[in-house]
Amino acid sequence: MSTVPEILAARRARAADIRRNALRMVHHADASHIGSSLSIADILAHLYGGVLRVDPSAPEDPQRDRLIVSKGHAAAGVYSALAGAGFFPLEWLARYCDDGFVLAGHVTRKGVPGVELSTGSLGHGLPVAVGMAFALRDRQPVPRVFALLSDGECDEGTTWESALIAARYALDNLVLIIDYNKIQSLGRVEDVLPLEPLADKWRAFGWAVREAQGHDHADLAAAFEALPYGAGKPSLLIAHTVKGKGVDYMENTVRWHYKSPNDEQLAEALRQIDSAEEGSR
Repeated sequence: MSTVPEILAARRARAADIRRNALRMVHHADASHIGSSLSIADILAHLYGGVLRVDPSAPEDPQRDRLIVSKGHAAAGVYSALAGAGFFPLEWLARYCDDGFVLAGHVTRKGVPGVELSTGSLGHGLPVAVGMAFALRDRQPVPRVFALLSDGECDEGTTWESALIAARYALDNLVLIIDYNKIQSLGRVEDVLPLEPLADKWRAFGWAVREAQGHDHADLAAAFEALPYGAGKPSLLIAHTVKGKGVDYMENTVRWHYKSPNDEQLAEALRQIDSAEEGSR
């Protein structure tokens, strides 16, 4: 049996791999949204490193946990996590966004094992997750449904309508994770449409809420271990993250929501990821 330090070390290494692969994929495709993939890499490393009850050899197992990544623009990070977990060959990543290939620029279910829902039109992930959690709650054991949202999706009315429904039906098999990197599309959240006090708003809607540092692996592990956060209530984890985490020139900047690294920038980004991983050992 692995010790806690060994588990955390494995998840840090998994997160580094997600970041490296996502960087290479976006560079290859000259695609966007690398900042969003980097901000959720540590969260994905925990989910696919042991939190989700899933089996890559049986991706349609009816008793599996479900994960809906509503922020579908972070596709490079999601595909990297799935490949690293064994849902499909790592070689697929080299064809990200190639014409006619299954790994499209937004998370796509068709032909991609492990993907529960095609996403990208923001605000739709939580409504579907609520429906799934409601439909699955009478199974034994009860599968859990996780939904990973961007903070910008908390601007959407469908998100708050779904929050009310989840609380009304006491969906304690539903877990929402908000990637709270505080930057959306064209600006900082506080300048576009302020969300604070975010945790208090969700509590007022009937949710059990916990906050964590989204790049602190011990903090994330403790938060996932504590699920569910309240009896008869859906759970929300607000993960405080940094857009572009792991690459200093990408961190906390709006421009890397859309830019793709050139050859020199890619090499420097990979060097930083390698250096940080080496320093954490």
